[in-house]
Amino acid sequence: MLRRAIPLLALAVLGVAAAATARQGARTTGSSANAYAVRAVVPGRDAEGTPAVAAPPAAADSGGGYTLPDAADALTTGAYSADTRAQVSERASSSEAISTLVGVSLFGGEVRVDRVVATAQAAATASSGSGSLGQSSVTGLVLLGQPVDPLPNGRFALADWGYVLTLVQAETGGEPGTKGYHGTVTALDVHLSADHGGLPAGTEILIGYAEAAAQASPPPPATTSVPPAHVGKRKHVATPRAPEPRPGDKPTRRQPPKNIRVKLSPSGYVFPVYGPVSFIDSFGAGRADVGWHHGEDLFAPLGAPILAVADGTVFSVGWNDIGGNRVWLKDRKGNEFYYAHLSAFSTLAVNGAQVAAGTVLGFVGNTGDAQGTPFHLHFEVHPKKLLKMGYDGVIDPYKWLLALQHLQDISIPQHVPGGPGGVGQIAPQGPAPGAVLLQQSDISTADGLDPRSLRRVFRHSPFEGSVSVPAGGAPLNRG
Repeated sequence: MLRRAIPLLALAVLGVAAAATARQGARTTGSSANAYAVRAVVPGRDAEGTPAVAAPPAAADSGGGYTLPDAADALTTGAYSADTRAQVSERASSSEAISTLVGVSLFGGEVRVDRVVATAQAAATASSGSGSLGQSSVTGLVLLGQPVDPLPNGRFALADWGYVLTLVQAETGGEPGTKGYHGTVTALDVHLSADHGGLPAGTEILIGYAEAAAQASPPPPATTSVPPAHVGKRKHVATPRAPEPRPGDKPTRRQPPKNIRVKLSPSGYVFPVYGPVSFIDSFGAGRADVGWHHGEDLFAPLGAPILAVADGTVFSVGWNDIGGNRVWLKDRKGNEFYYAHLSAFSTLAVNGAQVAAGTVLGFVGNTGDAQGTPFHLHFEVHPKKLLKMGYDGVIDPYKWLLALQHLQDISIPQHVPGGPGGVGQIAPQGPAPGAVLLQQSDISTADGLDPRSLRRVFRHSPFEGSVSVPAGGAPLNRG
């Protein structure tokens, strides 16, 4: 029995060692994939749609059709499917996600699509990371009776009640020190800026979503043996203490913390974006650059004001490669809030500034690693009790955000009768007027003082997220 037990013990020891090695590799080598066919986000309601699937392990979902509950005319589809798979070895990883739909109709046929394919692929080895979104397609797109050629990250107006984004794509590399790729694509992203088809303003409908991420650690550094002369000698060498991760700059965990039971009350807080906004619960979703999504993405028009959610102190105003223009706010209770991807800061976003809830800190954009994606605010909640965990001390803010007061619910200044000379007066409500820089021109490119060269410099040119202006009119502002 003893002879039989020794091999079993050796196998157990090897098993433990292998498991430890696998756990160590998982921190820097991994893959993930996510996909769904339909997701509808209606203000005041939980997100609805077809089931989302994720890998690992491999998962798939399919159906003969989908109709949006309580709004059948708003969205119907034919057959749909979503499929994900992911593989990981010691030095390589790969993943793939794909979603397809046929016969999509929105708002009684005002938006029609014959076929949608969203696909994302990612692969990484110790020496390279690569991926592709290029096989995604939208076939037979018709908007308001007119055929449209969908473009990557294209934007098309839907009369005066909304707009649609086509083949919305974003790609980034792996985490610092690794080789990797992270890509996302949404075939169609429909936004309502006004009530339409039985759905309220602020509704967002996403058709065909695929996400794939993979990364791999580089080869381990070569080890050097200790010279025989030093064997047996002990010499203390002071090891410098690694700096604490700077909030918002460098996450430390590969997965969200578990069993967190911190809850914030919505009392005393306001929603961080002024005006129409849409979002879904994407907290904890895989991200190649930071491991996992530490907050929520609040999609809004370029330049929408970003507000202090509470009375508090502003700090860490500036830039990092992931968050772009970013700012932090600490409330009077010690909780901290992170804002990222701003297009610009307001003059009140100054380190150490004491601000009141509702103060404009900046404006919605897509700076940092959000470049090329729809304009949005990345927002995180770091309760005081979790600050000792560093950047990973966060909670899922989705339900808390749903409960907050939206400042678009406050009436905007309107003309009222009874003013001097019969002219209406303006009620003193709503935010103070402001501005955001949308475009600039460098006059250093002008040639001398030739007036024609100056006109060329200042000639209008299209820019990302621009809004069409009707002939003889001004752009509509529905914020």
